[in-house]
Amino acid sequence: MTSQKSKSCVIIPARYKSSRFPGKPLAKIQNKPMIIWVAELSAKAVGKSHVYIATDDKRISEVVNKEGYQTIITSSNCLTGTDRIAEASKKLSYEIIVNVQGDEPLVDPNDIKKCISIKEENPKKVINGFSWINKNEDPENINIPKVVTNEKNELIYMSRKALPARKDILKEEPRYKKQVCIYAISPYELNLFYKYGKKSYLEKYEDIELLRFLELDIKIMMYECSKSSIAVDLPSDIKRVEDFLNKLNEK
Repeated sequence: MTSQKSKSCVIIPARYKSSRFPGKPLAKIQNKPMIIWVAELSAKAVGKSHVYIATDDKRISEVVNKEGYQTIITSSNCLTGTDRIAEASKKLSYEIIVNVQGDEPLVDPNDIKKCISIKEENPKKVINGFSWINKNEDPENINIPKVVTNEKNELIYMSRKALPARKDILKEEPRYKKQVCIYAISPYELNLFYKYGKKSYLEKYEDIELLRFLELDIKIMMYECSKSSIAVDLPSDIKRVEDFLNKLNEK
């Protein structure tokens, strides 16, 4: 590993065996593997030497290393991406670790910086991003985790159902928040998460790993990201990302 001069880093969890999209980290977006898109954008926030890819697959590590990024090899039985990051973090000594999901190829570096800044001000809370679901997205899409917060922007619950629900939606157009998979965690919080040793009931039921922190009585503060993200859950999402990038290039 390189010498550490920063107290913050980004760790990107990446696994090859995805039930919905096998080989997803290496899927090409405009002829570049998606994991490299995420690594490059993360490097703009914390510097290339403070970006690590946590994986158990040699195919991913070879592609990442070829592009000059560091990999940390983890076990193949990690329950979640956060468990994978917890394993990887044991080989590092940063104060703040930012989990940037490997399927967020349009992540904004400024949102990563903002996440770190908020974590510095709130060291005893996990920090997670959200954006508003736009008119072209379906709130009932189970691949989009919806976020429910209180008036202090603390997470109350996260669900694959469209929440919060309204008794009468005729009076006002409903708006929903969705999770953006950038979150800042301390090594202490990661260790508690990992030592839990299993998926919590709600985490397993919803298939949303962040819910485990709520079971551990760790508060999660949500912050609004600068733009809506396009997470890649299915192969069809690649075209959505490429169409977005093509429109940016036309401007």
